[in-house]
Amino acid sequence: MNMLDKFFALSARNTDVKTEVVAGITTFMTMAYILFVNPSILSSAGMDKNAVLLATAIGAGLVTIMMGVFVNYPIALAPGMGLNAFYAFTVVIGMGVPWQVALGAVFISGLIFILLTVTQVRQLLVEGMPFSLKHAITVGIGLFITIIGLKLSGIMSIRLSLIPPTLEKIVAAHGNGTPLSFETIIELGALANKEVLLAVFGLLFIAALMARNVRGSMLIGILTTTVLGIAMGVVQIPAGFSPVAIPDFSNNAFFELDIMGALNMGLMTIIFTFTFVELFDTMGTLVGTATKAGLVDKNGKFPRIGRAMLVDAFGVSFGSLLGTSTITAYVESAAGVGAGGRTGLTAVVCGLMFLLALFFTPLAALIPNAATAPALIIVGALMMEGVRNIDFSDFTESLPAFLTIVMMPFTYSIANGISAGLVMYPVLKLITGRGREVHWILYILAILVVARFIFLNE
Repeated sequence: MNMLDKFFALSARNTDVKTEVVAGITTFMTMAYILFVNPSILSSAGMDKNAVLLATAIGAGLVTIMMGVFVNYPIALAPGMGLNAFYAFTVVIGMGVPWQVALGAVFISGLIFILLTVTQVRQLLVEGMPFSLKHAITVGIGLFITIIGLKLSGIMSIRLSLIPPTLEKIVAAHGNGTPLSFETIIELGALANKEVLLAVFGLLFIAALMARNVRGSMLIGILTTTVLGIAMGVVQIPAGFSPVAIPDFSNNAFFELDIMGALNMGLMTIIFTFTFVELFDTMGTLVGTATKAGLVDKNGKFPRIGRAMLVDAFGVSFGSLLGTSTITAYVESAAGVGAGGRTGLTAVVCGLMFLLALFFTPLAALIPNAATAPALIIVGALMMEGVRNIDFSDFTESLPAFLTIVMMPFTYSIANGISAGLVMYPVLKLITGRGREVHWILYILAILVVARFIFLNE
C-alpha cells in the first residue's frame, strides 16, 4: 500500500487505495457499454464482432493503464463514440472504403496527432477554433449518433419510394426510356415488431435509471434489455452456452490495417477529419476531467497535460493496429472523479476491468441491436448539452454553428458538418467587418476545406 501511495501520490491528493479502486470500477461501469456498442457499429462496416470486441477491450484496457501509470491522471480511454460512427457509416459504407484501408487512415491520423502534440501545434489549433464551433461539433455528432441508434433500433424506418408512384406512370416512363427516380421516406418503425418494442423498453429503462442517477445505467440497461430479449424470443441462446470463456484470439483483426491503401486512395480528407474531431473532443475531455479532479496548479495550468495528450495520441494508432476505430479520452471518466478518484490508480483499475471483460465475450455475442441502440440514443441526448453554450443572439456565431450541427445528420457525414462551419464562420466575420475576431489558422483551414471540395472527389 505504501508503494502505491508513493507511486500515485495518493496522500498528496487526499485519497486512498480503497477510494481509487471504487472510482476505477465506477468509471468502468459508466463506459462499459462501449464493449457492446462498438462491435455493433463496426460490424455494420463488415468487421467481425468478436474481433472488434477483442480490440475494444484490449485497446481500452492497455491505453487506460498507460494513462494511469505514465501520467497519473484518473482518465480512461476507449474507442470514441462519433468517431466509430464516422468510420463505419461515412467512410466504409458511405464512401465504399474497405475497412482495412479505413483502419490505415486511423493509424496515419494517430501519427499526425503525435506530431501535432510534440510540436505543440495541437494547442494552437484548439486555441484557434471558435468557442461556438467547438460545442456545435459535439452537438452535431450527438445528432448523428442518435440517427444511427434510431435506425439500428427500428424505431426510425427509412425506405425508398418511386417517383411517380402510380403503376401507369411507371410503365409509361419505362416505355419511353425515362429513368425511374426515387425519394427517401423517413417514418416511424413498426411498433408491433418485437425487436422495436424491445428497443423502446431499453430506451425507457435506461432513461429511468439515468434520471435517478444510478451508476452504470447504460450497462445495466443493456444487460436487462438483453435478458428481456431472451424471454421474448428475440435473442436465441446457443446450446451449451456459458457467459464466461477463455478469450478466442484466433478470430481477430490484429495488424489487418492497410496503411499504403489509405495513402494510395488519397484519403487525406478522411485523415484530416479523424484528426480534427479527435483534437477537440480530447482537449475538452482532458481539461474538463482534470479540472474536476483538482489537478490544476496555482498558475491555472495542468501538470503533465502534454504527456496526457501524447498517451491519447498513441492510443489512436495503437487501436487501429488492434482493429478498432479511434481510441480517445472518455468524458465518462468524470463519474470516477465524482466517486473520489484523483490519481492514475483510478485509471489503472478501470483498465484492468476492461482486460477482465475479455473473459465475458460469449455474453457480448448475445447482445442484440435492440439493446445497444438505446444507448446510442441516450449518448446523443447527453451530447446535446453543449448547444446552450452557443450564442444564438449573434448571427455570425449561430449560423456557422447551426450548419455544423444540422449538416452532420442530414448529409450523414460528420466531415460535411465540420467543413460547413469552418467555411461559413470566417466568411460571415469578414462580411460584417469582424475578420480580426477569427484566428489566422482558421482562414487556412477554411481554404483547405474549399480546395478539397473543388479539386478532390470523395
